[in-house]
Amino acid sequence: MTTEMTDTLFQEAERLVALARARGTTVTFAESCTGGLAAAALTSVAGSSEVFRCGFVTYADAAKTGLLGVSPATLRRFGAVSEETARAMALGARSCAAADMAAGITGVAGPDGGSEEKPVGLVCFGFAFDGGVFSRRCRFSGTRALIRAEAATFALAVLRERLEEA
Repeated sequence: MTTEMTDTLFQEAERLVALARARGTTVTFAESCTGGLAAAALTSVAGSSEVFRCGFVTYADAAKTGLLGVSPATLRRFGAVSEETARAMALGARSCAAADMAAGITGVAGPDGGSEEKPVGLVCFGFAFDGGVFSRRCRFSGTRALIRAEAATFALAVLRERLEEA
């Protein structure tokens, strides 16, 4: 991971913490391919304890179902790397943590594990708020570390943008 990427990740975390503190909003993450990187970036910011409830690293499908309540049928039908699963992860994390907003992150960070349908660098995101849930699908490139950092940065940025719009 480059210094520039790390700086961007932590700057985005600082922005989200400042805005969430100002708005009295709580945040949680359900992470798979990022392995807790978004939560780690957020908790590196002083004052994050006011807004961060907890994080879930649900790498295995059993953790997605057992901890977050993702339906086994969703995993069978769409797979772990899908917008449907990412939305279910976000909804489950938000509910379990009693947080105002949540992000679910699942993807293929590589360098192996990709397929034609789900190539290395594909990351699916789910975002859950009082107003509902939505998802995004992105394709990042580079090393495993870069893909993970870009995915975590993207999730933090979307949460921040959502707060700015509220």
